[in-house]
Amino acid sequence: MSKALNYEVPWVEKYRPRVLSDLVGNEDTVKRLEVIAQDGNMPHMIMSGTPGIGKTTAVLALAHTLLGPEVFKEAVLELNASDERGIDVVRNRIKSFAQKKIQLPAGRHKIVILDEADSMTSGAQQALRRTMEIYSNTTRFAFACNQSNKIIEPIQSRCAILRFSKLRDVELLARLRHIAHKEEVEITDDGYEALIFTSEGDMRQAVNNLQSTHTGLGLVTPDAVFKVCDQPHPLLVQHLLESCHKANVDDALAKLDKLWTHGYAAVDIIQTLFRVARNTSSLDEALKLEYIREIGWTHMRILEGVATLVQLSGLIARLCKMSIDPKVFKV
Repeated sequence: MSKALNYEVPWVEKYRPRVLSDLVGNEDTVKRLEVIAQDGNMPHMIMSGTPGIGKTTAVLALAHTLLGPEVFKEAVLELNASDERGIDVVRNRIKSFAQKKIQLPAGRHKIVILDEADSMTSGAQQALRRTMEIYSNTTRFAFACNQSNKIIEPIQSRCAILRFSKLRDVELLARLRHIAHKEEVEITDDGYEALIFTSEGDMRQAVNNLQSTHTGLGLVTPDAVFKVCDQPHPLLVQHLLESCHKANVDDALAKLDKLWTHGYAAVDIIQTLFRVARNTSSLDEALKLEYIREIGWTHMRILEGVATLVQLSGLIARLCKMSIDPKVFKV
């Protein structure tokens, strides 16, 4: 395959793990899946966790291991959030799949994978629980969702719940290095740090950002990554926090205005501000916690719709005030 053709293949699909042993992170959860694969009797399952950490990949790898490549396509039905999944789909498509007779290895079951299951309507979930009961001898269900509490209680009680956590930086780095080596990507050590920073534990986001930066700009450096991802550069935000720590409100507001005029949304600025404040070593622990608390309150107001420059400016003023001697305010 030529290099030009490689660009047309999303790396998240090209390097998607096919077997359980290739999965990155969540070792305890993967061990449970390996035990299920050895036993051969898969229960109904709910895979819960943030996007891009391997929930769907894990259940697909389990299905490959249980069923083998010969019957995988026939014996697995995968529906994601882009499919219509109302009551009609449950009554027709899922039910007809459950009724379909397929020659399977001994002790194995057909598998229905419902991605983004927490976006299914309550009515569809209610209709599904009866289908799960009737066809449990031949068909098992795997629900991948971001929030398991949005799955109705009757379905939760019928399922084993597996929780996936965000991937650690070292796990992201290992897989990014592997992909960069395979694709002959020119990348700096700082480039890896920028990819990890922008992904926030999301492997899919990290790999997509790597491919986008490499395809668009060639050499993968921090500046290139933040340009492609269109996120405020952490160094600029770090300098803003340093101005707040020095109680230099004019300089801090000037840096905020610079970010705002670059076109970044309030939510982008506040999220980067939070991540930089959390990871900075220039603040003592007590002050860092106060900064994070104040940033959190402002983040909440922004998510409620008050996403203005005045809101962010008020935050900067409050952060600066924390570093000023309280005696100054005495009358």
